[in-house]
Amino acid sequence: MDFNMKKLASDAGIFFTRAVQFTEEKFGQAEKTELDAQFENLLARADSTKNWTEKILRQTEVLLQPNPSARVEEFLYEKLDRKVPSRVTNGELLAQYMAEAASELGPTTPYGKTLIKVAEAEKRLGAAERDFIHTASINFLTPLRTFLEGDWKTISKERRLLHNRRLDLDACKARLKKAKAAEAKATLWNDEVDKAEQELRVAQTEFDRQAEVTRLLLEGISSTHVNHLRCLHEFVESQTTYYAQCYRHMLDLQKQLGRFPGTFVGTTEPASPPLSSTSPTTAAATMPGGPSVASLAPPGEAALCLEEVAPPASGTRKARVLYDYEAADSSELALLADELITVYSLPGMDPDWLIGERGNKKGKVPVTYLELLS
Repeated sequence: MDFNMKKLASDAGIFFTRAVQFTEEKFGQAEKTELDAQFENLLARADSTKNWTEKILRQTEVLLQPNPSARVEEFLYEKLDRKVPSRVTNGELLAQYMAEAASELGPTTPYGKTLIKVAEAEKRLGAAERDFIHTASINFLTPLRTFLEGDWKTISKERRLLHNRRLDLDACKARLKKAKAAEAKATLWNDEVDKAEQELRVAQTEFDRQAEVTRLLLEGISSTHVNHLRCLHEFVESQTTYYAQCYRHMLDLQKQLGRFPGTFVGTTEPASPPLSSTSPTTAAATMPGGPSVASLAPPGEAALCLEEVAPPASGTRKARVLYDYEAADSSELALLADELITVYSLPGMDPDWLIGERGNKKGKVPVTYLELLS
């Protein structure tokens, strides 16, 4: 009991001494040991890493789950170390509503058929979104959280210890300075000065040891950057895969909708071409010989006989295939990613498609799956 009381008293005394030293430093009444410029740069770099990691983490969470209530729910489940319940994506919910509407309004009507097709596409989009969220959470969010909740907490703890060691060191310096001043006036014995010098040596040793520990941890921020860089590449890869899947699903859906002659009965305006801001589309639209992409024959017209199609005298180009493409019928040419094919356009073609040739095979190819080469 006496030992505990003495320890509490000692801790209180140390805390009081540090508080006095800190206060006097703030008012400019005490000297402060400054860290070297390299150490200060390491501290600033670590703080910047922590602050930006927090911002990137929070905004990525918003990107993956825009619903704030759902984010709070997921956070609580994680803190309680419980499995987050499976949640239906917006695309899957929309698919469900469309399928139910088609069932009630008539699945054999043009509107009902279209609702079913769109519902199937939305369901695939929802599944792709779910996979993207899962992959991004594991490969990107988890490492960022691990840094903030693990490495950064260790760094913060050691920095606080270093701060306390520095206060102790400067308090010892102040006591020694006062002891020497008193000795000069013959008001203290020499052993008081010796005691102050011994305390200063101990404080200096502890400060130097803690500074080295903290420095090593701060230098480890470089490794953190390397790890976060790898995670960032994986995040970009998963996002690229997700958007590529979405694009392919919507292209397939658009092709299917074009095969329902009665879908747009009563509409005199042509259907809008697929939205795309990619440079291949723009480049293809400027190719000599006419426009460059979509279907060679509108719905209801006879399909173009590919055997009778001959490449123009000028205007052919090489193209690199960006993604695998499965031909929907015999008029299209199946594609494999990274292969090179020859492409050209014919008068009257839909601007979203080109004629592609590989050896003795030819067929329509979607321009958005291509990178046109000069």
